[in-house]
Amino acid sequence: MNRRELLFSTGAAFALSKTLGGSLALAHGKTAPPASVPYGKHAVLPLPFDAKKLKGLSERLLTSHHDNNYAGAVNNLNKVEDELARLPTDAPAYLVGGLRERELVFGNSTTLHELYFANLGGNGKPDGAILRALVEGLGSNWEAMFRATGMSLGGGSGWVILNYSLTWNAVRIRWSGNHSQTMADAVPLLVMDMYEHAYQMDYGAAAAKYIDAFFANVRWDEVNRRYERALAMAQVST
Repeated sequence: MNRRELLFSTGAAFALSKTLGGSLALAHGKTAPPASVPYGKHAVLPLPFDAKKLKGLSERLLTSHHDNNYAGAVNNLNKVEDELARLPTDAPAYLVGGLRERELVFGNSTTLHELYFANLGGNGKPDGAILRALVEGLGSNWEAMFRATGMSLGGGSGWVILNYSLTWNAVRIRWSGNHSQTMADAVPLLVMDMYEHAYQMDYGAAAAKYIDAFFANVRWDEVNRRYERALAMAQVST
C-alpha cells in the first residue's frame, strides 16, 4: 500500500486528525494522544499555556475564545454524534446528510482550534527543520504570503493553514473557510484562526495587528514536531 492509498483508506482521515489533533494533550506533557475517543465523548482540553503571558493577546480574549468558541464546537460535535448514533438505518437522506454536514463542521472546528491553541505560547522565532522547508519550498517571503492570506480573511471568517502535502511532499499555505474547506491530503503544521472571535475583543477590525500578535506567540517547536510527523507519514511506501 502506498502513502496515497494509506491516506484515503477507510479511517485514515480520522487517524490523521487524531495524530495532529492531540497537540493540546502533548503540550501538557503527555507522550501521545488517546488511542481513540468514544463517539460523542470528545473532551474540552485546557489551554496549553498561561493565558496571562501571551504577548498582545489578552487573557480575556483567549479565555473567551477557548471557553465559548472551541468548547462550543466540542459540545456541538458530541450532540451531533449522539444524534447520528440514534438514527435508524432507514432515516431520511436529508436528515442523515444534514447531520453529517454538521459533524464535519464541528469536527474540523474542534481539531483546528486544538491545533491553533497548541501552536501558541512560544517566542515567535522560527527555527529548525520547518524554517528550512519553508524557505526552500515557498521562498524567503513565506511569512508575507501567510500574512497576506490572513488579511484576505480579515473582517470575514476562516483559517490560514500551513500544510504539508502528502501528495506533493511539500509545504503549502492554504486558505480555509467554514471549518470544512481543506486539502484532502494535507497535514496541518501551523494554524491561524481568522474568525473575528479570535481578535475582535482586543483589536476590533484591525486584523493586521492581530496577525502581528499571532506571529509573536507562535510555538515553533510544536510546528517542528508536526512537521517531523508529517515527514514520517510521507515515508510510507510500497
